[in-house]
Formats: sequence, C-alpha cells, structure tokens
Amino acid sequence: MTNLLLKNVRCIDPARGVDCVTDLAIRDGIIMPDGSDTSGLAVKDAAGLIAAPGFWDLHVHFRDPGNPAAETRRSGARAAAAGGFTHVMPMPNTTPPGDSIEWLREQLADDLPVTLLPSACVTSGRAGQTVADLETLAAHGACAFTDDGSMVADDAVMLDAMRRAKTLGKPVLDHAVVPSIAKGGVIRDCPAARAFNLPILSPEAETEAIARDIRLCRATGCTLVIQHISTGEGVELVRAARGEGLPVFAEASPHHLALAAEDIPGDDGDWRMAPPLGTRADLQAIRAAVLDGTVCHFATDHAPHPPATKANGFLAAPSGVIGLETAIGVTWQAMVIEERMPLLDWVSRWTTGPAAVLGMPPPTLASGVLADLVLIDPTPWTVDPSLFRSLSRNCPFAGRTLPARAALTLCKGRRLH
Repeated sequence: MTNLLLKNVRCIDPARGVDCVTDLAIRDGIIMPDGSDTSGLAVKDAAGLIAAPGFWDLHVHFRDPGNPAAETRRSGARAAAAGGFTHVMPMPNTTPPGDSIEWLREQLADDLPVTLLPSACVTSGRAGQTVADLETLAAHGACAFTDDGSMVADDAVMLDAMRRAKTLGKPVLDHAVVPSIAKGGVIRDCPAARAFNLPILSPEAETEAIARDIRLCRATGCTLVIQHISTGEGVELVRAARGEGLPVFAEASPHHLALAAEDIPGDDGDWRMAPPLGTRADLQAIRAAVLDGTVCHFATDHAPHPPATKANGFLAAPSGVIGLETAIGVTWQAMVIEERMPLLDWVSRWTTGPAAVLGMPPPTLASGVLADLVLIDPTPWTVDPSLFRSLSRNCPFAGRTLPARAALTLCKGRRLH
C-alpha cells in the first residue's frame, strides 16, 4: 500500500467542489486528513502537478476473449493505468459475446490493476432479436447493458430491454446508428471520402437512432446513454431530452472532440472509426455540449486492432482507434486550452459524470478513503504509440504534441503507474 506525501499539489475534487493547492498525505493507501502526522511518508514535491480522483472510462474494448492479439484484459488494464484511469467498462462485443454468467465471471476473475465495471449484452448473442437475461446478468455483476458495435434496431426489442433495465436500475448504452440508413457508409462527406471514393455515412443514421432511443426513454424512464455522439443534430436532441428531465446521457469521445472529417490525411486506416468523424461544425457542437453540461462525461471508446488489420487503407480497415493513453492530453488540449474549460469541470467529465451515469457514489479525494488518484503532469509530450502499454498502435494522434499526461496512478491505495 502507498505511503506518500504530495507537497504543494493542486487538488481538484469535483465531488466536493475543491480546487486548491495543498499537501496530500496517503498512509497505507488511505488519504489522510489535513494536519495528520506525515512522518515516515515518502515525500514528492508536486508543485505544478494536479491530483484528481482516478478517472473513469465507461467505454473500452479489451478484445478478451476472442482477439488477444489486439488487446487482453491485462494489457488493457495496464494501458488504462498508464492513462490515469482506475475504473473502466469493457464492452461485451467479444467472441463469444458477453451475454452469459460465464462471460461475466471471466471478466471479473483476473486480479487486474484497475477496477472493471463490466457491461453485458442487451440482446442474446448481440443479434438484436431477443432480449438477453438481463436480470441474471445484473445479479452476476453487469453494471450496464449494451450491444455496442451494433444498434438494437428493433423498436419492440429495445422497448422490452429498457423496461427491464429500468426495473433493475441499470442504464442501457446504445451505439446509435440505424443500419438501414447507414447502408455500409464508413465516412462522413469530406475531401478524403471524395478523393478515395469511400461510401458516405449520412448523419441521419445517428440522429434517427437518437430520436428513437429518446422516445423509448420517455416511455420507460430507463437511463439511456448515447455512445460516442458525433453529430450536432444529435447533440440538440439530447439537449432537448435533458431539458424535459429525461434520464438521457451522451458520451463525448476524445477523437470526436479533437478531430474532424476534414482532418483525415489520406487513405489511412488508423482514421477509420465508428461513428466516423463529424464535420468541424459537429465538433464545435459537441464541445459546446460538454461546456454547458449537456454532455456530462467523456469516454475513450478505446478500440484496439492489430497493425496488420489497419495497414491496407481506410475501406479495408476495421473501425476504431485506441485512446486510453492519450485521453488526458487530447481532452485537455481540446477543452481546457482551446475552449478554456475550468479544470474542475474538465475533471468532473472523467469522474463524477460517469459515476452519475451508473448511479454510483462519486469518486473523491476526501480523507479516510482508499486512494483512487491520478497525478497529472501538465508538461507537453509527443505521442509515440510504440511506447504504449496497449498491444495495438492504431492512434490518429501519433507524432502530435499533447499538453498533459498521467504521471502517477493509484487504485485502491496501490501504485499502478
């Protein structure tokens, strides 16, 4: 267990509204009250550094079971710790899909350096046809339900699932893209799409899905999360739903906050993601929604793929980019530096925001709790994917200079990074 005194550190704790420079003492992994005896603690001069509750990510892919060459739970957990995360929610679009007790037990069996908050499938086999045994899955540890990677397109199936999830007090997360409108599209209209004759994905595929999901939320009262929102029109639908008082949330992924379709440099598979990058106007709309609280949490959608699968151009590549080890820097640049978002609000999008989605107690740096903590160093660094803990390298930020990163991560009082 950690015994450490952080001297002159800037503590940011949204759960308590704290933003101040102080000394933070940790003894036997537990955060100590101000004025406690600090004898025997290792001392670190943390002037200029920022201590915050460990970050939460409600959208990661660890590819385990099914594709361990891309990522395993253990390598994904190491990447999370390196990125400053202490709680992560792996998606169930594995092989086999996460629709069984056995799958959940496997997810929770490993002694990992971070806390897993497993989701489980909405439908049996992620096939979209019949609702999975949500009650049993919840009883065995499922924190949320999602068919991520696919939308539950059948209204009756989704309605049944949301009614049952409401009874269980669990959120439903939806990959909101209507298949019949998407029609195989992989990119929004932009210069790269036209230059390489790539099939266009209409923004209506997302907005129609979000409108449908909100109707079902209104009918059921079930907590709804729109995953990786990518369109300005979708943001407006979420804003209106929240204005009604509906329990509708949306997550903003770092890449949708920092990059637009116009930035795609060429026929590069590392830039293919689902949903695809929006326009510059979409990007600005998502940022505005983060600033005003319409979008109250970030999520990386960390989606690893082996290098060979991304090497043959945009159309041949699977969708997804990795994000755990760049998330702090990317969102700091986009929101803190470019949009002048207060650090207290920025930290909340990684901590109290995601905890609220799950109805869980907010993470905090209050005295008496086991230290779940990230120490952030706001010093510029250059992204080199070859140094990542993740097994994959599909990162559109390679070679970029980012303004901050995790310098230290503690989970349950133990040092991880």
